Amino acid sequence: MKHALLIIDVQNDFCPGGSLAVTNGDQIISGINDIMNDFDYVILTQDWHPANHSSFASNQNADPFSVIEMPYGPQVLWPDHCIQGSFGSALHDDLNTTRPDLIIRKGQNPDVDSYSAFFENDHTTATGLHGFLTERSVSKVTLVGLATDYCVNFSAQDAVKLGYETNVRIDLCRAIDLDGSLDRARSDWDALGIGIS
Repeated sequence: MKHALLIIDVQNDFCPGGSLAVTNGDQIISGINDIMNDFDYVILTQDWHPANHSSFASNQNADPFSVIEMPYGPQVLWPDHCIQGSFGSALHDDLNTTRPDLIIRKGQNPDVDSYSAFFENDHTTATGLHGFLTERSVSKVTLVGLATDYCVNFSAQDAVKLGYETNVRIDLCRAIDLDGSLDRARSDWDALGIGIS
């Protein structure tokens, strides 16, 4: 059984001082670095948005964290973040970027947001990660990173639906917790059989 570590969006904009900072987001980095060598494969993901992305509140003339309906469902409108090539989009300097085998960049389509490491939010457009893991006979994934209740959550749910044995290292994640989103995520994990350690 091959086991992959999925490190979700440990980028400057999600860490303290960033435009969409997750509280204590940088505190998980040393722990993530410490476990990388315990896995057969290590994959990083990176939000990589064009400046005109439809999920940015500034592009919808709306308040940050408000919700609108998109063709693929409800969409939270975020502060501008992880704009392609910006300092905010860069992986945090403290993260070990030499051990990972692959970097998946997501959210590049201006019309569709992309929380999951596997699919954009239309739940149809694949990122290529599933193919990478399948070709390498990976059957188990462990997820860490930012944010627990959004990109980690959607990635974990897609992983288990694709047939991977799926576990979230909750100690190596941090949450936004917007209107109870963390409790909802954990309830969904229980229902889907996603492990928490």
